[in-house]
Amino acid sequence: MIALWLGIALFSLLAVAFVLYPVYQARQVETKSLVDVDRRALNIAIYEERLAELEQERDVGNLDAPNFASLKLELERNLLQDVDDTIESNSKPLKINRQSIITAFALALLMPAMGLAIYSDFGRSGDLAIAINGPVDPFNGKTPTVEEAITALQNRLEQEPENPEGWYLLANTFMSMQNYSAAADGYRNALAYLPSEAPQYAGVNGQYAQALFFANSGQMDDKIRTEVDKTLALDPFEITALGLLGIAAYETGDYRAAIGFWRKGLTHAEGEQVSSLKSGIVSARDKLIAAGETVPDLPELEEVKLTLMVSIDPELRSRVTPDMTVFVLARPVGGRMPLAAKRLTVADLPLTVVLDDSVSMSPQAKLSGAETVELVARVSASGQPTPQAGDLSGKISSVAVHGQVDILELSIDQIVE
Repeated sequence: MIALWLGIALFSLLAVAFVLYPVYQARQVETKSLVDVDRRALNIAIYEERLAELEQERDVGNLDAPNFASLKLELERNLLQDVDDTIESNSKPLKINRQSIITAFALALLMPAMGLAIYSDFGRSGDLAIAINGPVDPFNGKTPTVEEAITALQNRLEQEPENPEGWYLLANTFMSMQNYSAAADGYRNALAYLPSEAPQYAGVNGQYAQALFFANSGQMDDKIRTEVDKTLALDPFEITALGLLGIAAYETGDYRAAIGFWRKGLTHAEGEQVSSLKSGIVSARDKLIAAGETVPDLPELEEVKLTLMVSIDPELRSRVTPDMTVFVLARPVGGRMPLAAKRLTVADLPLTVVLDDSVSMSPQAKLSGAETVELVARVSASGQPTPQAGDLSGKISSVAVHGQVDILELSIDQIVE
């Protein structure tokens, strides 16, 4: 903050200089104007004296009429030139009085004062202080309780309501505490300050609908349905909204519709979302089977995994060290982007490795979505995924993904050129 105030002082002095310099310059011009007036009077006096001398010379007969006229004309020209120069240098002398000087000094003092006043109302000195010195710890180094942390966050949001991240954090906290009404309020406030074009908007809106759903004892109503429709209009594959529609359909006994919503949600699901959606699909499928209805093909429920025994050729062991990184991955045949990958070290080998959707690189590119893949294991001397000369690698080409039950032997036995 010292640097801030020093900077303010410096710029204030500059502002004062901008105001006072014209006053100083005007005083100089005024002084110069007075000097020019004195010089003009002196020139006229000299002219009159010289003219009197010429007339005296003419009267005593030392000058004839033509020479007198010529010298008088030259004398008049010189006088006229001197007077013109004086007028051009200061045709309208600026008059500086005491009132003008007082006004200039008043403006010089008011400019920095007004600047500080405006900054205090509209500036961000508090944020700058936090950025320079770090945020003030309201808990004095102690670990706060959940209630204390919530209270501190609420107090901050009262002072800075236009903070969607803060409202979102507060809503998530209330959701974990199963305070669904408070969570819904938090998500609603987050949405009020989050730009509708933000990529997170659909996801937050889906969570808002979910909080309303749980606050309504797990019952769908028109308000919740409106928020769900709004979410899916922004993102047709938003998982939370699709999950809610599946739950609502399941509760009404429409198990086939529930399966449809949950299968669509699996498209972009990852981690625990996958397990949750699959559990719902299995439950809805079993309900259909118990009712004697036909069950659609559900390839999503098929357990897709590839089991590999990864090892290093003994002849290449001398080229590696235990801490070197090993990448094991499955990728489309002829492709470069992995569908599933694991990172190990040479010290872990030999090791049995399982590749499945839980180690997929993205929800849009899963191992279960491929028919065949190639399996690659590579020792990276640099620790980077991109192959480099001197790395060691091994590969198995064209492995069927679905229905694979064998343990595949993958030996690292080649040197990357």
